[in-house]
Amino acid sequence: MASHHELGKKGEEMAAAFLRGAGHIILHTNWRSGKMEIDIVSRHGQLIIFTEVKTRSNSLYGWPEEAVSAHKQQVLERAAARYLEQMNGGADDIRFDIIAITFGEKHQYDITHLVDVFS
Repeated sequence: MASHHELGKKGEEMAAAFLRGAGHIILHTNWRSGKMEIDIVSRHGQLIIFTEVKTRSNSLYGWPEEAVSAHKQQVLERAAARYLEQMNGGADDIRFDIIAITFGEKHQYDITHLVDVFS
């Protein structure tokens, strides 16, 4: 596995732990339908939350959350609609979040949870 894949996987594991600590119930990680993928699907109260995780080894090329383009948002919306169709008929309230993780020196990192970033 290439180092950027390992970094991404580590970021997704950290994000899931972060969400659990905030009271979320993780329903799925890396849920796929065709070519679409949702990094984390969780439940928090009455909400189903679709979370995109972006991890960077540093901020030299911009902040992780900047990588969630308008096109990526559209893909996530389509994936969420498919998820709801397959899992529960779409009756729940939903939200789209981003968790951005940036690593620094000496294993330090910063986690930013952006809530309800698009709809």
